[in-house]
Amino acid sequence: MILAFQLAVFTLIATSLILLISVPVVFASPEGWSSKKNVVLSGASFWIGLVFLVGILNSLIS
Repeated sequence: MILAFQLAVFTLIATSLILLISVPVVFASPEGWSSKKNVVLSGASFWIGLVFLVGILNSLIS
């Protein structure tokens, strides 16, 4: 169970870093939002799901 929690936290951190870099790049590029909207929203949804998963796993470990 601890390994699953550690992997979920690592995935959350990696996703956060990817979104931290990619979202401003998408907004700064010309016509970036209209062409990459689905990718940004999917990444944000995945990030929110990871936040809930880490919270659930944390409550199971504690």
